[in-house]
Parts: sequence; C-alpha cells; structure tokens
Amino acid sequence: MKRIALTATALVGTLVLAGCGGSASADGEPELSVGAAYMPQPVSDSMAAGFLTIDNKGGTKDELTSATSDAGTVTVHETVGSAMREVASLDIPAHGQLVFKSGGNHLMFEKLKRKPKQGETVSVELHFAESGPITVEMPVKPATYNPKTGH
Repeated sequence: MKRIALTATALVGTLVLAGCGGSASADGEPELSVGAAYMPQPVSDSMAAGFLTIDNKGGTKDELTSATSDAGTVTVHETVGSAMREVASLDIPAHGQLVFKSGGNHLMFEKLKRKPKQGETVSVELHFAESGPITVEMPVKPATYNPKTGH
C-alpha cells in the first residue's frame, strides 16, 4: 500500500511539473527582425517607396503601426488587387512575416527633404503595437532594381 501511495505521489508531482514548464514563455512575445530593406532611387523629387521584410519568430502576432524618417513623411500602404491604400497598421503573424515588395505592401515616403541617390542610405524607424521600435538603414538602389531574393 505504501508503495502505491509513493508511486501515485511521484506521478502527480511529475504531471504538475510538466504543466508548469514549456512553451508559454518561449512563445509569449513577438520576436521581430528586419531584412532585405531597400529603396529604389526615386524618379520624383518628393516621393519614394521603401521595401523590406519583417520576420516574427515569436509565438504572438504584432502589428506595424507606423514608420518615421528624417527623409520625409512615411506612411504604410497595402495593395489589394490593383488598388493601393494607406492603412493604420499591418499584421505580422506569429511565426510568420510581413513582406513589403514592389506591387504589394510598401512604405511611402512623401514630402522628401531631398531626393535620395543610388548608393546612399535612408534611415527609417519602424513602430509596433507590442515590440519596441526598430531602426533600419535602407540602401538606395537603382530605380529599376528587382531583388532576386527576399521579396
């Protein structure tokens, strides 16, 4: 009888400990990183587009809520079909990514203080609903640049 009681106690203890550990802390927050950022050299003196990929390796979604830059005003745009529109935020899914690419979602730089030239970089700070801001240096590429990877 004593042996059954000890076995039962050990089993209950193991089950309780198994319930306490695990993936809740590992998956509890977004884990963002940014890559493949670039800006095609603008053809306009006052407007430009920016492209990048935001990866989320965490188990919770986040949202890109805004972007700022010393280069000018930045707004977030999505493209659905052939229609482009400014949005207040875009989701970055848990264990997923948000891709900004030509013909799709993009950052729109307006009222440029000066026209960025190929070879320069433009600094942009991305703001999120959950995560802290991320500063990204966007290299200015040729106006016809079409990345082979990343987008």
